Amino acid sequence: MNKQRVSTFASHRLLNPFVKAAARAGLPLPGLVILETTGRKSGEPRRTPVGKALDGDTLWVLAEHRRGGYVRNIEANPRVRVRIGRSWREGTARALLDDDVRERARRMPNRVNTRTVLLMASEPVTVRVDLDPAGAPAPATPASPSG
Repeated sequence: MNKQRVSTFASHRLLNPFVKAAARAGLPLPGLVILETTGRKSGEPRRTPVGKALDGDTLWVLAEHRRGGYVRNIEANPRVRVRIGRSWREGTARALLDDDVRERARRMPNRVNTRTVLLMASEPVTVRVDLDPAGAPAPATPASPSG
């Protein structure tokens, strides 16, 4: 069994259900946010708890796997929503393939999450989310070509 399968099982089956339930109940998630992407195949919202570093209107996330589900969803549709505390913000995300993940990890405030991500990572990648200014209307999504 490879590292990505083990960490995916641990997060999807053990940790994430509890964190998502706490978020739905309105409990604080110190050091974490809920990242909502659009499923690249289903088109349905997909919510994933992730560790965060918030710097103004920029959210930094370390993803464990370059080919992980939410990273591939971002590549297919970069528009995301992020639940920070009890409110949602929209933004545009992108995986930074040339970013130094270990250096970025040193600047992340949630040390436990960061160490866990690096321990479980098969191919870590930095994700940058540029949040829309609070209260600004969301940018129009490009229309899909009709065929």
